[in-house]
Amino acid sequence: MTVVSRKEDSIDPFGTSSVEDYEHLYKEFGIEPFGPLLSKVSKPSLYMRRGIVFGHRDFSRVLDAMQSHKKFAVLSGIKPTGEFHLGTLMTAKEIIYFQKHGAQTFYCVADLEAYEDNKISLDRSEETAIDNIADMFALGLDPKKTYIYRQSRENRVKDLAILLGRPVTLATMKAVYGERRIGLYLSALIQAGDILLPQLEDFGGPKPTVVPVGIDQDPHLRFTRDLSQAFKRKYGFVPPSSTYHKLIKGLDGSPKMSKRLRNYFTLHDKTETITNKVSNAFTGGRNSIREQRELGGVPEICPVYEICLFHFVESDDAIRKTYDACKTGKILCGEHKEQVIDCVLKFVKEHKRRKRKLLEKAKAAIRTS
Repeated sequence: MTVVSRKEDSIDPFGTSSVEDYEHLYKEFGIEPFGPLLSKVSKPSLYMRRGIVFGHRDFSRVLDAMQSHKKFAVLSGIKPTGEFHLGTLMTAKEIIYFQKHGAQTFYCVADLEAYEDNKISLDRSEETAIDNIADMFALGLDPKKTYIYRQSRENRVKDLAILLGRPVTLATMKAVYGERRIGLYLSALIQAGDILLPQLEDFGGPKPTVVPVGIDQDPHLRFTRDLSQAFKRKYGFVPPSSTYHKLIKGLDGSPKMSKRLRNYFTLHDKTETITNKVSNAFTGGRNSIREQRELGGVPEICPVYEICLFHFVESDDAIRKTYDACKTGKILCGEHKEQVIDCVLKFVKEHKRRKRKLLEKAKAAIRTS
């Protein structure tokens, strides 16, 4: 089952997920801690350095390829259900990181999953995907070095889904995903096709492939790894590797940002909207200024601190100083929110400027995919 046995935690790629204790996931699902590998990564990403990427499966295989300049691939994508938000931004930066370190890059527009899971038509998905891809280009994804495709138009993925489904039983699907509609089981097989696509002969054959995801997507990786072993003799598949990042909190203090609660902002939101959402966000502050000065705040539970940790402050030293200032009561929540609003708005303004120039390129990428 996808649902973790602990009451406070749940992992569900087709529903709401939340994790309070990441440590137990190592034992629960056999995920390996990323920390021991950190010293071996010559130029770790911000997420790796700060422990946001907390776990992996077989990343050593990818790391060896990176260090020896051998072929490897990175695959990620987006379900075109709306505008880029902070959770989406995390995966985007991860795929760009691997591309810059030599990965053959694949970016999937999961329009079939959006149809099955969210009832979004393929026509509507196309328009959203154009906007999403423009975001990716603005963030630094190189379109000349990226294979961008839509599930609905990539016959190799659909063919793989059919082939991979041959040994899969209903009992297997229930064990991995729980009781679901048949369409979602089909979607899971298509995602397995996505993950194994970079290893087809059309793209240079079997190679280490890393899929950077949030922990809520781990069932797809476990499922695909099992299938890759079942078809290893015929296709030579290398079991796909994965890195897992933590789920970012909602601005209301919830364990995860949720479209149902709208407890986040997007990169498309107006200045006033972002300012209002951050200004009214939950914090780890005390009940009074006096208590804050005497006892200090609790940045560990503060989503305002977390959006800086995850996204908007590049300097590790600056993050440490903010953490210490909060813990010792040297900074109040109102002061910090003002700093964060200024930082976020500068980022969003520059991002929108770059994005406007790349919309036509995104249209071309989607409509020829």
